Amino acid sequence: MRLRLLVILMLSMAASGCISERRHELIAANPAAPPPAGVMAKHDIFVATTRKKDADASVVFGRDRSEDLAFGRVGVTVPKNHQIGKIERAKDGMPGDPAKDFTAVDLTIYESGKQFVTAVANKGERVLVFVHGYNTGFDDGVYRLTQIAQDTKYPGTPVLFSWASGAKTRDYVYDKDSSTAARDDLEATLVMLSRSPRIKSIDIIAHSMGNWLAMETLRQLAIAGNRDLSGKLGYVVLASPDIDVDIFKKQMRRYGKPDRPFAVLLSSDDKALRLSSFIGGNQARVGDDANADELAALGVTVVDLSSIQSGDKLNHAKFADNPVLVQLLGDRLRMPESLVPTPQQANERVNDIAGGLGQAASIIVTTPLRIITLGAVQ
Repeated sequence: MRLRLLVILMLSMAASGCISERRHELIAANPAAPPPAGVMAKHDIFVATTRKKDADASVVFGRDRSEDLAFGRVGVTVPKNHQIGKIERAKDGMPGDPAKDFTAVDLTIYESGKQFVTAVANKGERVLVFVHGYNTGFDDGVYRLTQIAQDTKYPGTPVLFSWASGAKTRDYVYDKDSSTAARDDLEATLVMLSRSPRIKSIDIIAHSMGNWLAMETLRQLAIAGNRDLSGKLGYVVLASPDIDVDIFKKQMRRYGKPDRPFAVLLSSDDKALRLSSFIGGNQARVGDDANADELAALGVTVVDLSSIQSGDKLNHAKFADNPVLVQLLGDRLRMPESLVPTPQQANERVNDIAGGLGQAASIIVTTPLRIITLGAVQ
């Protein structure tokens, strides 16, 4: 029965396009010049990575682990036909058309962390560090962060922390070990950024297995006596956390109640986390845990997205691929902490966005103090 369930889940992931056997080209040998008339925007995606350089220059960074951090910047254009929540990509092996696809058009490799931090700081005072999840190629992470920056209208500089995922469904254990091996590197990256006098705030969004890496790193920072990055830690968003619930509770207790509650985005219909739970001995994962009150007691705000539709069959990336949710995330990231909306204002905003898109929205928010339902299923 357990084997049959595993096979069904694997087939489901294959059907939804999550088994990634393709090559992960990012930079075309002769990238097409972006036509101004067909491009909506261009984003500079800064990168810190524990991946080794790939032998194929078009892939840039591959699946293998490096002992040293590497740093870079990728310029990515977004086409005018872009729809919120989607990543328009060229078919496998084909160079992107900037008028139709997200397209990487230029690449810079920095020789040192100092050069990297200087380049990031020169872009502005605020930074968003995105930690991707399991089964993610370097190109996947770059394009996902581009989409997040575009759709949230993030008012700062996007930085991708790309750990050495094998980018294949069968590499779950390899990925878990790679994410664990990257803890010191993510800590070093966050500390480097925080030490720049020009950078005033560092937000973190982690997805799936990236939450394991992010939480372990935050735990390490707390042990080192620097849990808030010298006062520069901003919003922390933990989307679909692939972490054993018992481990997460211990991580949070060691970190202590955050000065600003972390946001945990979960969904009870997350099929990817069902597979993770199966692999982990049927232990509940944070991203599909029903005990929101227990999590909220640790100092986090739990946002239950179970009633919201996803852009994929696994329901694993709702925070970014659902047009309502990604815009709400952008609202929050752009809003100063001193201007937290009232429940009535938040409810009106949910209904306003959902109504404009012709979608239904029902979001249950559990805080340490109360439970709020935003929106209404139509």
